[in-house]
Amino acid sequence: MKRRYLVIILLLTCYTISHAQTTTQKSTIIDSVFVCPPCGSCDYQTFDKAGKCPMCGMTLISMSLNDFKKQLNLKPVTVCFYIQDGVELLDFAGPMEVFTTAGFHIVTVSKTKSELHTNGLSFIPQYSIKDAPKADVLVVFGGSFAATVADTAVISWIRAQRTTASYFLSVCTGAYILGKAGILDNMTATTYFLQIDNLQKAFPNTKVLANTRFVDNGNIITTAGISAGIDGALHLVEKLRGRDYAKSIAQTIEYDKWIPEQGLVLNKGN
Repeated sequence: MKRRYLVIILLLTCYTISHAQTTTQKSTIIDSVFVCPPCGSCDYQTFDKAGKCPMCGMTLISMSLNDFKKQLNLKPVTVCFYIQDGVELLDFAGPMEVFTTAGFHIVTVSKTKSELHTNGLSFIPQYSIKDAPKADVLVVFGGSFAATVADTAVISWIRAQRTTASYFLSVCTGAYILGKAGILDNMTATTYFLQIDNLQKAFPNTKVLANTRFVDNGNIITTAGISAGIDGALHLVEKLRGRDYAKSIAQTIEYDKWIPEQGLVLNKGN
């Protein structure tokens, strides 16, 4: 009988020790990691303490393990840049830097694949409106926009993107292009500060606001002039990936002028 009691005591002791070890192990399970802000070269690396990324030198940021896992499985986003000859360089170069840093796929489209010119730079678009792939986001830009607005083939193509694109973004006087395609009908918009009154006259069914960095109608975003396109692009990244992710993009490109609340968000549901 004593031997039976001794065996039971030993079993209970072993269970207690084993349970305590298991509990200790559970309490030390890692639920957060340190990661490099998106830079394209080491986005999938994790580290167990704060500091500098040994590969790119950027300051590591803390992120929950679940959020990091979600980041690895993010749905890819394709962004179509419609670019016309005489486009304003920073209008598209700024948002392009934001979206590529965010890991989005960029395609450039124009009416044809002929060489385009802007601010002393020449380049060839990847696609024409005849063979452009479907995109999640369509972005249009300012500069020499008059010929684009008058081109019925281009405007028809842009209007047709409403059947496939989830978001539209205009930078500067690119708002005229969206307006001509009817995308700004009964919407609120903004544009380059010298064009506020002219845009309002051109599209009386659109409410045009001055002194507004960007206006978000839900899935249609317009921005003020030139550098404001960076703010609009970061805002769209925030909508798709969250504010912390957008902040890390701003940090990566060293854009310290982004103030999320500086824009007007009319519909937070999308």
